[in-house]
Amino acid sequence: MSPPADRSQRASRRQVGALCWRDGASGREVLLVTSRETGRWIIPKGGRMSGVPDAQAAAQEALEEAGVTGDLDERPAGTFHYEKRLAGKARRLTAVDVYPLRVQAELDRWDEAHERTRQWFPATEAAQKVDEPELQALIRGFAPV
Repeated sequence: MSPPADRSQRASRRQVGALCWRDGASGREVLLVTSRETGRWIIPKGGRMSGVPDAQAAAQEALEEAGVTGDLDERPAGTFHYEKRLAGKARRLTAVDVYPLRVQAELDRWDEAHERTRQWFPATEAAQKVDEPELQALIRGFAPV
């Protein structure tokens, strides 16, 4: 099923995500985590939090899902869309606003360490690892200020 042409207005659900990055020995690197249910590579993401700015909610997702903290950019780097699988195999188009997080610390233990794998990839490889075309483009075009 192809998403609607104007997905930003058609998405019935919104989430926030963190694009966790660092400058590695061979250039820009992006941290990906595995999803709990399918094991595919994704960025840390989750629902918006009542009373919490979206950027801070994205940083919280990075801490819970990837065990990282760092310098957060309060401006989103972009938005991508995906079909979220709901209970009963239903799917709902979801828009994810992505906030850059320059990683400064990686924890040895974190909330979802037993449920996910985290791994650093060169940015070009990270873009190839994720399934969503808009997220692939966002990672490829990411240039922090």
